Amino acid sequence: MAEAYFPVGPGLGMEENFLSLDDILMSQEKLPGRAESALPRLAVMLGQGAGSAESVPEGSKLEMPLWLAKGLHDSKRRIISVELPKIYKEAWRTVFSADANVVDLHKMGPYYYGFGSQLLNFENPENPEIAQSLQVCAGDGSVFPVSDSVCLLQTFIARFRRIMDSSQNAYNEDTSALVARLDELERALFQVGQKGLNDFQCWEKGQASQITASSLVQNYGKRKLTEVDG
Repeated sequence: MAEAYFPVGPGLGMEENFLSLDDILMSQEKLPGRAESALPRLAVMLGQGAGSAESVPEGSKLEMPLWLAKGLHDSKRRIISVELPKIYKEAWRTVFSADANVVDLHKMGPYYYGFGSQLLNFENPENPEIAQSLQVCAGDGSVFPVSDSVCLLQTFIARFRRIMDSSQNAYNEDTSALVARLDELERALFQVGQKGLNDFQCWEKGQASQITASSLVQNYGKRKLTEVDG
């Protein structure tokens, strides 16, 4: 029987994929900021008024969902300014540099990597090198840019090996404790590792007819062919 729903992967870049449930949920994450001009009829949406016609005064501190912040952001008109969430600031970058594995990323932000890449859409004086992006490979073979200034790449590298080791050493076990501290991208990687382990165990026991290439390898091959054709 065909599946009723085929999951759509996140955009994993500066632009979301609005067919992805992960990106829809990520776009609801809040950003701290400030109203640089009056915002008509947005007081109720931002929790600062009782009437639908009320405006947010200039200079007000804001907590905006990502989708609204991106809609209002305009570098020429200065409608709003956006601040870095605390988990991306210098104090937390120091913690990640010391030992990224001790941090409960799911508690701090379930879309740490995806949400962090969205910060590239906003100018921030704490990230002068934000335009100098690096690339991280996702579990489905896609890539997304991350900023060196918010330590996304270093955090990913520091946590990646432990995640994959855990996924390869938990066969027929309860893995809820292993994934509890992971963000959603890391959980997806863990599931990829688990699937590979389970498929290998089935093949070893003679319960599978053949080993097929993983989606990671297939997608990588398609990208290389596209680069050659281009």
